[in-house]
Amino acid sequence: MKAEAEPVNEAGEASRDEISTHEMNKGISILDLILRTVAAAGTFGSAIAMGTTNETLTVFPQFTQVRAEYDDHPSFKFFMIANSIVCGYLALSVPLSIFHIIRTAAKKSRILLLVFDLVMLTLVTAGASSATAIVYLAHKGNTSANWFAFCQLFDSFCERISGSLIGSFAAAVTLMLVIITSAVALSRS
Repeated sequence: MKAEAEPVNEAGEASRDEISTHEMNKGISILDLILRTVAAAGTFGSAIAMGTTNETLTVFPQFTQVRAEYDDHPSFKFFMIANSIVCGYLALSVPLSIFHIIRTAAKKSRILLLVFDLVMLTLVTAGASSATAIVYLAHKGNTSANWFAFCQLFDSFCERISGSLIGSFAAAVTLMLVIITSAVALSRS
């Protein structure tokens, strides 16, 4: 009798494993959707913050106005464009992420998303890194090149671009987590 009872238990265990794998992949897909939404919000906020950053300063004794805008520096333009592209991609990838919640066994679309996620991670990291170099020079200056730290004059401008960088790097970390969850989902299917 024991021999007959064991195969029934093994079959029951196998079906529980299949259910647990399906539920685990569904949970990973839901986490992927949440992380994509968070990364999209980070890149959107960074692009908006950078694109709307400007400050005008009146210089005495001549009463001339000096204006600092994000588009004065090509790396800030690149930063805003890169974050906008990544935000657009993440918004367009949300329906596919929802599809993965419904069909957890889809492999080809997960591989495609994984490749594009890697490209977008590279793009957002490149944009954030190039802007970081300029923000560092804005805060610290470079005495060898006779570049003064203009953040001493343009406080509001520098605070906004620094905050924009924080959002972009947070989105980059979130994209890394998206890539890890995609790789885990692919390895489980």
